[in-house]
Amino acid sequence: MPVLILKLVLILFLGFIGLTLIRAYFYQPKKIQMEKLPDENVDADRVAENLTRAIQIKTISYPNDDDVDWAEFEKFHDFLDEAYPLVKEHLTREKVDKASLLYRWEGEDSSLDALGLLSHIDVVPVSEGTEDDWTHPAFEGHNDGEFIWGRGALDMKNHLVCVMEAIEALLAEGFKPKRDIYLCFGHNEEVVGADRAGAKSIMETLRDRGVRLECVLDEGGAILPVEVKGVIDKKLAGIGIAEKGYADFKISINEKGGHSSQPPNHTGLGKLAKVIQRLENNQFKATLPKFVTDLFDRIGRNVSYPVRIVTCNLWMMRPLIKAIMKRIPPAASLIRTTTAVTMAQGSPAANVLPQNANVTVNFRHMPGSTLKDVERHIRKVAKNKNIELELLQGKDPSKFSPTDSRGFKAIEKLCIQADPDNIVAPFLVMGGTDAYFYEPICDNIYRFAPFTVNTQLLLCTHATDERIPVKVLADGVTFFKRFTREMAGK
Repeated sequence: MPVLILKLVLILFLGFIGLTLIRAYFYQPKKIQMEKLPDENVDADRVAENLTRAIQIKTISYPNDDDVDWAEFEKFHDFLDEAYPLVKEHLTREKVDKASLLYRWEGEDSSLDALGLLSHIDVVPVSEGTEDDWTHPAFEGHNDGEFIWGRGALDMKNHLVCVMEAIEALLAEGFKPKRDIYLCFGHNEEVVGADRAGAKSIMETLRDRGVRLECVLDEGGAILPVEVKGVIDKKLAGIGIAEKGYADFKISINEKGGHSSQPPNHTGLGKLAKVIQRLENNQFKATLPKFVTDLFDRIGRNVSYPVRIVTCNLWMMRPLIKAIMKRIPPAASLIRTTTAVTMAQGSPAANVLPQNANVTVNFRHMPGSTLKDVERHIRKVAKNKNIELELLQGKDPSKFSPTDSRGFKAIEKLCIQADPDNIVAPFLVMGGTDAYFYEPICDNIYRFAPFTVNTQLLLCTHATDERIPVKVLADGVTFFKRFTREMAGK
């Protein structure tokens, strides 16, 4: 009897291996037949020149409006009028809030839900003391033929300029949209938790006028090369279908204070150290959302055949995948709310016991959770009833947008038409975007940047030597022209 059981187990095992080998062979990218599109008419030199000019205008946003040089924003508005005369002639433009812009290109049927193309005008400042670390000055917009250097080259004057170039070119070609097109350019996207976001004011303006947007397209991840020798040589085009929430909580403990020569066993900072340890040792629960399994599935279908023997059975390895992702910070951020203790404060002098000790903890919480959920987690994990919590600033996550909408399918189709080696997959945006504010008037919100850059360049965003390859700008204009035709021409 035992021998019979062993034979049966062996047969089942060999059968499973055989089925896996067959499944792996057929586990390939889904065939999507795409007609090759004719090349677009793009004036690459003009795009580069206008991006250089845009970078030279110091549209820096700050948390305090009094610190902002509003004359620079007015200069940028004038630049857009001068650089894009057809847009100025055919689209209506109004200033919203302090310096945001709202353009409307009226379509043939204004009863149809409109298309929203988003960008933001502002950039982050250059960190004080790092100005001389730049290869080329941060606001020079230097073009060396390979890169355009400067603050905003990647975030996101490149995006804004390419949108404007696309609309200008479509006007020159005589394109007439079926539905209204709105260009929505916020002025303070880079200010996290701004009291009054320009994008929110634009959304409220549209909502008050009864405008619904069928689709919103804003900034997102770039198109990244994915290269592992002998395994995969493709590019990953990620479409952001949601973004995480943001919360800064200050955790405080009040004590009597006194002279450091007669300290208690634990000062306020010592007690907070235990709270910190508990927060870091008790992370939020990790899950594998559908977009993560979709991402692995789409990449897994594109690896070489021997490796597909593993990737075709990802359904069996979900616990292992989750365990591995939890140990890799960039991957862990895709599957759970993150906890980062970033600031601490005690007494004002080394020989004084702190009367008030506090730490600031930054959380990026997953869609489906709330600021209240984060607060409950802190109290549960801290196990200290004497702590005081203060939400310094925060916002809840966005909702997930569908992957079967006309907007998502249009981005996917255009990416594959541009390059059959592009793997298109949904993903979760870690930072915040202006698109977040448009949920009251739009259900299909996507974050996508049609620029192929490597990870090393992406890390220059908000950092020293921010720059973009000159050759990818024409691709950006091409994408926005095609996307506008696809979405507004029908």
